[in-house]
Amino acid sequence: MLQVTRVPAARLLGAAALSVASLAALSAHPAAATGPHTPATAADPGARATNHLTVTVRDAGPDADGTYELSCGPAGGTHPDPAGACAVVERDTRWGQEAFAPVPEGSVCTMQYGGPATAHVTGFWAGRPVDVTYDRRDGCEISRWDHMVPLLPEVGSPGRS
Repeated sequence: MLQVTRVPAARLLGAAALSVASLAALSAHPAAATGPHTPATAADPGARATNHLTVTVRDAGPDADGTYELSCGPAGGTHPDPAGACAVVERDTRWGQEAFAPVPEGSVCTMQYGGPATAHVTGFWAGRPVDVTYDRRDGCEISRWDHMVPLLPEVGSPGRS
C-alpha cells in the first residue's frame, strides 16, 4: 500500500531557497565546486597543477623500465605517450569513482602469471593524492594493468611471442 506524507509548503520553500543560495555561493566561488568528490579534469584550467603523476616501471623490459613524469592539461612530461596516458586516466575519472582503484575484495581471479613487471604511480590526480602499485601476479591484476595502457607499458605474458 502506498503511503503519502504531506510536507508543509513553507518547509519545501525553505529547502528550495537553501539550495538556490548554495548554488549561488558555488557560482560566485568556482574553486569551491572542486572538492574531494568532484574530480577536476585536464579540461578544467584549475586542474593543471593537480594532474601530475610519476610512473616508475620495473621488470617490464629494457624499453619500458624507468621513471616517467606525466602532466596533463596540456599533456607533457617525460612519459613516452603523454597524450595517450592522460586520456586513459581521464577516461576513468568520474565523480564518485576512483581511477586508480584496486581489484575489488572478493574478486575471483584466474591463477595465471603475467610476468615480473611492476609499476608504482604517485602524484596528484583530480586534486587527490595518488600512491598505487600495479603488478601482473594474477588474471585480475593483469586486467587492471592492461586497462591502464598506455599510462603503463604494454607487456606480453611470459611464454608468448
